[in-house]
Amino acid sequence: MSGDGMLHWKTFAIGCSLALTLFLFAQHRPVMPEPNEFRAVIDLTHNLNDRSPNWEGTEESPYQAKELGNLERDGYYSRVFRTQEHYGTHLDAPAHFAAGAWTVDQIPAEHLVRPLVVVDVHKQAKNNPDYEITVEDIAAWEDAHGMIPSGAVVMAYTGWDERWNSQKEFRNEQADRLTHYPGFSLETARFLVKTRGVVGLGIDTMSVDIGATTTYPVHVFTSKENIYHLENVANLALVPAAGATVVVAPIKLEKGSGGPARVLALVR
Repeated sequence: MSGDGMLHWKTFAIGCSLALTLFLFAQHRPVMPEPNEFRAVIDLTHNLNDRSPNWEGTEESPYQAKELGNLERDGYYSRVFRTQEHYGTHLDAPAHFAAGAWTVDQIPAEHLVRPLVVVDVHKQAKNNPDYEITVEDIAAWEDAHGMIPSGAVVMAYTGWDERWNSQKEFRNEQADRLTHYPGFSLETARFLVKTRGVVGLGIDTMSVDIGATTTYPVHVFTSKENIYHLENVANLALVPAAGATVVVAPIKLEKGSGGPARVLALVR
């Protein structure tokens, strides 16, 4: 065989070998995952800034942010910020009201991705700012959707997030010098924890307790049961009553009594 013939044969053999290798690689390529099974991701989080209502009702915000790195000067952008643990859309860790209970960093990760139940009481709360979510409200939800699944996070949609841009209206402090907004009743909290095995409660007001309380019975009871709370939640009107999954992503603050959280609803 001539030199040219040998060269052509080697080229052909290399080409066949490469083609066979590519074929075999294609045959054993990992199966691509199915497209996202969720049709929507709804953000249940208010932006964290100095315009959010604060617990004390002070004109000066407890949130402050200051530029640290400047793109033109330093080649990068960064800030340093400070805030309370319980400000904006946030998580209350059980340690907030119970000695020895979980701090933020101790809450098991599997408790933070759970079935989401949304109980709509915005009509009841519209004309009664002191409305307490009742066991009857839960019963009505279960009549329509079945029993609340064990390990769920139950959130109350009261419509209060429509007031978010006005600290005065959101806190709703009255002549008695108490704030007035809806919350869970202690009886309802007991029912959800003891008979339905929920891992968290959430609401679109400043507290899972009604605003006018001075003893915070829901906080006290649920904290001892290692139940966390999500407060100042947004956009619950956009979430179906049943079937969604909640993803709770608080800042993993060591020894934290609470902390800002990004809360997402995954809707099938």
